[in-house]
Amino acid sequence: MDNPFASIAARLVETGRRLERRGWALGTSGNFSAVVAPDPLRLAITASGIDKASLSENDVVEVDGQARLVAGNGRPSAETHLHVAVVRTRGAGAVLHTHSVWTTVLTDAADTDELTIRGYEMLKGLAGVSTHEHEERVPILENSQDMPKLARDVETVLTGRPEAHAFLLRRHGLYTWGRDLSEAVRHVEILEYLFEVVGRSRSQRRD
Repeated sequence: MDNPFASIAARLVETGRRLERRGWALGTSGNFSAVVAPDPLRLAITASGIDKASLSENDVVEVDGQARLVAGNGRPSAETHLHVAVVRTRGAGAVLHTHSVWTTVLTDAADTDELTIRGYEMLKGLAGVSTHEHEERVPILENSQDMPKLARDVETVLTGRPEAHAFLLRRHGLYTWGRDLSEAVRHVEILEYLFEVVGRSRSQRRD
């Protein structure tokens, strides 16, 4: 009999190592999840405090819809609450959270609650986007150590912004998702590319 958790854990390990190699999940930063079962909700998620360069299947745990540990030998990240919030609000099959230089720089410099990106061909890599003329408005939320409250804020923002493909935590990182893990990975790559382009363009204009 197939073990869906084992298969998903292996794919999360591959994903974590791939994103670490790109510089988007250095050290122990970032966390990655995918739905094992929708009802009752079960998520496979990378455990807290793990170096993503050496991630293994043993570093993936299973949690329920209240972000509580169901199975595994690690400790779920406190940010598991945010993954659950995204899955519930968006019906996502996978949620990926990265900590890149450019998301940190851009949100540190931003004096608004969103980052707007328009006119780039790479926008067409986002689900449902068919033209470079698309305007992607990425919400920026203030970071907090109160994860249950932050999860409620995420649900409120995403409910009011059904067109959003991601959100940013100020001076922290990116959360994006997809109907499955492959789509979520594509969204990370598209968005991180766009953040770097926007960041470098703004830097050149200031020089």
